[in-house]
Amino acid sequence: MEGEGWFGCELREAPEASQEALRAVHPERHIRYIDELSAHGGGRVDMDTIAVEATYAAALRAAGGGVALVDALMTGEAATGFAALRPPGHHAEPSRAIGFCFFGNAAVAARRAASAHGAERVLILDWDVHHGNGTNEIFRSDPSVLFVSIHESPLYPGTGPASDLGSGRGEGYTVNLPVPAHSGDEAFRSLVDHVVLPLMAAWEPQLVLVSAGFDAHSLDPLASCRVTEDGYAAMTASLRRACAEIGAPLGMLLEGGYSLEALTGSVTALMPVLVADSPPALPEAVAVHPLAEAAARRLAPWWPGVGEAQGLPR
Repeated sequence: MEGEGWFGCELREAPEASQEALRAVHPERHIRYIDELSAHGGGRVDMDTIAVEATYAAALRAAGGGVALVDALMTGEAATGFAALRPPGHHAEPSRAIGFCFFGNAAVAARRAASAHGAERVLILDWDVHHGNGTNEIFRSDPSVLFVSIHESPLYPGTGPASDLGSGRGEGYTVNLPVPAHSGDEAFRSLVDHVVLPLMAAWEPQLVLVSAGFDAHSLDPLASCRVTEDGYAAMTASLRRACAEIGAPLGMLLEGGYSLEALTGSVTALMPVLVADSPPALPEAVAVHPLAEAAARRLAPWWPGVGEAQGLPR
């Protein structure tokens, strides 16, 4: 991004998240655990999640950058933005660090939108190739956050079946869209255009956040999907136009992505689309994928408009 002049964006250093912002998602004992673990030089949290001395400070800024992004979006200071920060957050559960994640950055950001800016409807789209189990659990029974996850299955962490639609008052506000290995632009783009966009039109969120992982890229070593740079740019273009239609700002928070070539290429492709002064022209239309059609039928009891947008009979 630096090599591209930050795409004309204003570059800001992420502030540390406040304890109040973190406690809106995580109990005090979890925050203190990460702090103390880092202060003592770090250590292994689980088989693949390891803290070092600088982890707590970095995790505070990763969450704080999401908060600062939401503040800019919700006050009208910016229409779009990207929090290019790590460690990622979508696997972090309220009381558990897991999957390279320590605090739920997108969840903390969504809670900030509600508590500080009065947002009653926030949509989080997670297109990381791994299911955002932490975000899923944090908002499982919360009808103020519509969580949509497109992820490869079966794959780590083994959660996110299509049958998981939330619970209690939040039933229908969790939308899991698992895809098989080797799924590429056609599947991901169709799920965005033919499921996510109709959901946005029906629900009219006041803020749209993307847990933007880039490990569904064909070059990524940790998964088997086949999304390309053009696919990420096209999904971003669709979201920009849909957000413009409902008057919602759009923010992205970096999640996974373990090929530097894929990460570089994907971000370079989507940033001009994300930060353009006006919504870009829609990319070439993509056909309704069978996965999108199945999702529409599955969601019909809660969101009949998804199927109607696809032309399915009621």
